Amino acid sequence: MKVVQMPPDVAEASDPPNDVRRRSKASQFRQLLTAPELDFIMEAHDGVSARIVEEAGFPAIWASGLTISTALGVRDRNEASWTQVIDVLDFMADATSIPILLDGDTGYGDFNNFRRLVRKLCQRDIAAVCVEDKTFPKTNSFVDGPQALAEVGEFCGKIKAGKDSQLDSEFSIIARIEALIAGRGMDEALRRAEAYHATGADGILIHSKESTADEVMAFASEWAGRCPLVIVPTMYYATPTENFRKADISLVIWANHNLRASITAMRDISRHIFQEQSVTAVEGSVASLRDVFRLAGNSELAEAEKRYLPVSGDSCRAVVLAASRGSALADLTEDKPKCMLDVRGEPILARLARALGDAGVQDVTVVCGYKHEAVDVPRIRKVINPEFDSTGEAASLARAVEDMSGTTIVSYGDIVFRSYILDLLLKCDADIAVVVDAHPGEGARRGMDLACCSRAHARQNLDDVPVTLESIGQEVAEESAHGEWIGLAKFSARGVDLLRAEIAAMSDDETLSQAGLPNVLQRLVAHGEKPRVVYVMGDWLDVNDAFGLANARNFM
Repeated sequence: MKVVQMPPDVAEASDPPNDVRRRSKASQFRQLLTAPELDFIMEAHDGVSARIVEEAGFPAIWASGLTISTALGVRDRNEASWTQVIDVLDFMADATSIPILLDGDTGYGDFNNFRRLVRKLCQRDIAAVCVEDKTFPKTNSFVDGPQALAEVGEFCGKIKAGKDSQLDSEFSIIARIEALIAGRGMDEALRRAEAYHATGADGILIHSKESTADEVMAFASEWAGRCPLVIVPTMYYATPTENFRKADISLVIWANHNLRASITAMRDISRHIFQEQSVTAVEGSVASLRDVFRLAGNSELAEAEKRYLPVSGDSCRAVVLAASRGSALADLTEDKPKCMLDVRGEPILARLARALGDAGVQDVTVVCGYKHEAVDVPRIRKVINPEFDSTGEAASLARAVEDMSGTTIVSYGDIVFRSYILDLLLKCDADIAVVVDAHPGEGARRGMDLACCSRAHARQNLDDVPVTLESIGQEVAEESAHGEWIGLAKFSARGVDLLRAEIAAMSDDETLSQAGLPNVLQRLVAHGEKPRVVYVMGDWLDVNDAFGLANARNFM
């Protein structure tokens, strides 16, 4: 029997079903890894293959470095960057509800690259990562030629950096040992395993390219269940599964079979259609379009449209505040406002307008000021604040009061963000909702709008306990803040009425001209409103200077 430590939140057999459903994917994977019985996970390389794996009944997914690279048309030698892999994982995670174990190769560099990777995986709800003890760039274990191993001390440091950086306490790091692959022998494999386990690895993956499982079984016998053991029987596939159970293996990874099956199928179909110049003979042997639409989730979208699309003709609008020059950007904004600065071939404002449009927000008003004639973005309405250089955001917003009706998004014009953030905001049914980054980084930046909320961000699902805004602005003390407002808010029809009234009151008491948008929100809070907080963890940034612009280009 393998010796494992059950996580506290999964050890109680009496946990009700609701608690099971609320466990994070990392917690689900940890339970799978540490359970006493053998289990199996299956390879996937994109959203549709991940969904197929879940439909087949597998409890978790192996996001294979080999198959993701191959699906992208590159070699399994870190030719696909870690950010490109993360993009693929985003689709896989969105398409499924089961945990994903990423094949993280060698961690994409040194300890610093690896700890950044771990943070990003946690932010995207990826359950675990497997990292192998070879040098960067990695060479696939089954490719002929030398396999260079990392020094034990260096790899232990990488594991420790990863464990120190994980944002979810249940996130797992599996240390993959390549000593047998590299011909370094059993003693070296065991020495490395013991060192990695002592450093904090949550599991050990012992890898072999032999056609039999003899050396893997010998390792398992010597290892004696000191922590969960994972294997990948790609080469010793003929070994009876019962042998793995007897050896107290924790997890078997079927590592590349979906991609290999798809290559065979696509090659056969393509050749047949090319030769016959017709699809008549193959139509019955391929998936139907109905099945394709089902896998893509079309039926869910149809139900969502019934639930969320307006029936009265009311639609969501947006007001974007983009009147400022961005003086910290110096010569870059000499002939255009910062909202029109190029980020990988597209102005910041165009990206924002497109993101709004993709989310169903087609009616977009942009409040311009500095060099307003240079603001040229399709399908927006421009409103001019001629006093942009002597007034604040609230005064700019006042210029667009007539464009606010029904549900309205209010956004700064110099931010970029992942699309899911806007989706989360639109799903919030509060009269006023604000997006707050729960992990804005260490130390308050100049001009940072901090938010004090009714409670801090929680890893567990607490959707039935809404978080509300208590105070906001640059005056909020860093030690009492729960995050940073990112410059994105939503107002319902009632919320818009409240906003209009507050703007009118500020005009009457002559506080409007110099006020920022956080001042308006703070006044609403002071009058008894409880804006709902939508927490995110990164995945956005603002462009205030050349450094921010460079970051935006890397971000996109």
